[in-house]
Amino acid sequence: MTGGCPRLYRAANDPPRGGAPVSNGNGIRATARGTAPVPLSVLDLATVGSGTTAAQALRTSVELARTAETHGFHRFWVAEHHSMPGIASSSPAVLLAHLAAHTGTLRLGSGGVMLPNHAPLVVAEQFGTLEALAPGRIDLGLGRAPGTDRAT
Repeated sequence: MTGGCPRLYRAANDPPRGGAPVSNGNGIRATARGTAPVPLSVLDLATVGSGTTAAQALRTSVELARTAETHGFHRFWVAEHHSMPGIASSSPAVLLAHLAAHTGTLRLGSGGVMLPNHAPLVVAEQFGTLEALAPGRIDLGLGRAPGTDRAT
């Protein structure tokens, strides 16, 4: 097969030919033979566990991002969910700014901003500001879920 996707799939899921998987320290895993690298990412929902608070969940997100960065992960994604008591991640831009202040090299992204809930210009300005604060580290993912419960 030709093309990048099948090669990446094989590198990530097939047993290595000629050696065990190795990491280059940048969140990229490849086999010892040097097949295509696969960058690894984390998607964090900032879950609020039983008996914990949103503030604790957000502190845990910072710890998770720092750990991901320490272990060479490529990117850390945050989600946007509304009206869900078990998820503290309702404002990706605010959370990403906080994470950028507590990490140094890790790419950070929204997975994604629910555009129908926001003025597009405001989202563009927020992420432009994030990019100015953390150059080359910010990724904007967009979605279209309504973000409200079905009764409203």
